[in-house]
Amino acid sequence: MVYKPIIVVAGEPNSIFSEIFFKSLKSKHFRSPIILIASQKLIELQMKKLNINMKIRLITRINLKKYQLDNKKINLINVNFNQKKPFDVISSKSNDYIKRSFDIALKILKEKITYKFINGPISKKFFLKQKYLGITEYLAHRTKTKNFAMLIYNKGLSVCPLTTHLPLKKVSKYINKETIKKKIKLLDIFFKKYLKQKPQIAVTGLNPHCESIDAFNEDEKIIKPTIKSLSKSNYKVFGPFAADTIFLKKNRENFDIIVGMYHDQVLTPMKTLFEYNAVNITLGLPFLRISPDHGPNEKMIGKNKSNPLSLIKALTFLDNKK
Repeated sequence: MVYKPIIVVAGEPNSIFSEIFFKSLKSKHFRSPIILIASQKLIELQMKKLNINMKIRLITRINLKKYQLDNKKINLINVNFNQKKPFDVISSKSNDYIKRSFDIALKILKEKITYKFINGPISKKFFLKQKYLGITEYLAHRTKTKNFAMLIYNKGLSVCPLTTHLPLKKVSKYINKETIKKKIKLLDIFFKKYLKQKPQIAVTGLNPHCESIDAFNEDEKIIKPTIKSLSKSNYKVFGPFAADTIFLKKNRENFDIIVGMYHDQVLTPMKTLFEYNAVNITLGLPFLRISPDHGPNEKMIGKNKSNPLSLIKALTFLDNKK
């Protein structure tokens, strides 16, 4: 059986990603060839610093189809990196390097050589420059995708925030029936296509206990009628549930996905329950994009103490797809 390659953009050069990438390759055998898009200089420096003994196979995007790839070596597409101090603080100096890395990956994906894509952590402050809420939105813009969703996936339970990296004071303005319906439909499509199951979906309310002292209650006026409408259309969706109790064991075990109204409403309990044992999947893109559920953590660079579990889970998820 032939498995399509997994494209990996290393992302922020001043991060722990290369360390957990090496650890992931050593931890298990992956059937899909893994192609890393990063700086050869940076990777070699990190390998030396961490005493990693692996060989590099340099390849190019132009001739990618001709290679017979395996994971006995690191398959690397080199991206020139001109920063004088490769392990420095995160800053805008890396922006051009990161963009060129994404450019190469998106060209490969557009050419349909593969549909499997992973990116390492990116600095929202410097690379995104407040133009995008996160890499989810950045990739949606680059691929002209209007309808997309963030899914934090674990086999036991997954979560999806209706809004992502949005200040709390703005969240209520983005809660509407159309957005809820689009997210639920994307989740249903993804679970049926890639996991071969019809998901049971819980939806939280926006307000504490789904109650509000205001005259307009979003839970009653927007969320509840939307759930009712989706249920009539054969979606297994229920709620709204109070966010402070839906994650209790006896409640959450009834569902595959919990959809929350904002980022921390569902990601905080998710990370408390599973820590690194989850991956970030972007739904709706023309390819399957997964991001390990961790940040750059530049303070840990070179210490060889970072946990690779989230990246291993991301690679394993894609490796199980043809």
